[in-house]
Amino acid sequence: MIAIIILLAALFLAYSNGANDNFKGVSTLFGSGTTNFKTALRWGTITTLAGCLFAMYIAQGLMKNFSGKGLIPDDTLQDPNLAIAVAIGAAATVFLATRIGIPVSTTHAIVGALTGAGFIAVGSELNVNQLGETFLKPLILSPFIACGASIILYLLFRQIRTWLRIEKDTTLEIQEPHFAQNSISASTISLTQQPKESYTGHIVGISAQKILDSLHFISAGAVGFARGMNDAPKIAGLLLLVHFLNVPSMIIIVAAVMAAGGLLNAKKVAETMSRKITYMNPGQGFTSNLVTAVLVWTASMSGLPVSTTHVSVGGIFGIGVVNRKADYKMIGKIVGSWVLTLPIAAVLAATTFYILQQFN
Repeated sequence: MIAIIILLAALFLAYSNGANDNFKGVSTLFGSGTTNFKTALRWGTITTLAGCLFAMYIAQGLMKNFSGKGLIPDDTLQDPNLAIAVAIGAAATVFLATRIGIPVSTTHAIVGALTGAGFIAVGSELNVNQLGETFLKPLILSPFIACGASIILYLLFRQIRTWLRIEKDTTLEIQEPHFAQNSISASTISLTQQPKESYTGHIVGISAQKILDSLHFISAGAVGFARGMNDAPKIAGLLLLVHFLNVPSMIIIVAAVMAAGGLLNAKKVAETMSRKITYMNPGQGFTSNLVTAVLVWTASMSGLPVSTTHVSVGGIFGIGVVNRKADYKMIGKIVGSWVLTLPIAAVLAATTFYILQQFN
């Protein structure tokens, strides 16, 4: 019975993760007008699933970190109440953020939940040094690295475009709101004009815009793949006490539920990531995705617990700094939610663990 409860709690976290995270890699495809919402969501889901399945081969490092090993004494990690509390604390935090359309870090939420439940369980035996070195440093530094890399890379790409004599062309498209509620009648939906930038010119006889769109899709897919590869083992790490499942089974189940979460509940976070941080054209979106993919891939292969959310938002914000269209108020809200993620998850997990202990 306890194993089933642990499994359900972890799947709640997987669903919340998918709803908040699955669209992040493809948000630039939608935000730049390269493709529509449904196509972007499908591509993000497929590539995330592929990354999750690949994670079976490189999962051990992240599963070890996110099982709490090294942060909490080994004997305490065998307490099933701890796994339940961590999963519920992290999942509730991410799910709440998803409902209000704010992109937050599942990694950050898990770390907070481990810290909160771990403190209630072992008090001063909690390894604070492990918390800082293994978890917090990569989480804090990664968005700054992504922002700086996006700025530098975009300026470099812009110079290359000028050298190749590829020009930008701006047109106005008549568009309906993408996320109108079904309850709104057609007569109340106002049409809007949205600028769309494209590139004219050819590279070795091929349309520059077609080359860019292809590379943009590849980079978005690479982000989704890297995210699945990075996040599935973190959630599966909470299932190490479920002894009737082996590691491949854990990751397959987690991957399927993550996909369902994205398909059913991605819209609000998709709108924030695609439209509310900054305007971006296809070239800018490709640049941001390339930075995100490289950083998350590198972290995944190294076993470092970076957040795809922090990296992707940092990359998009870097583009907004360059094109001077960043919404600093929205960035402030997102950063504020990041600051609150860890303590909220810690309090929820600590409270859950305390309540569960009373029934022992």
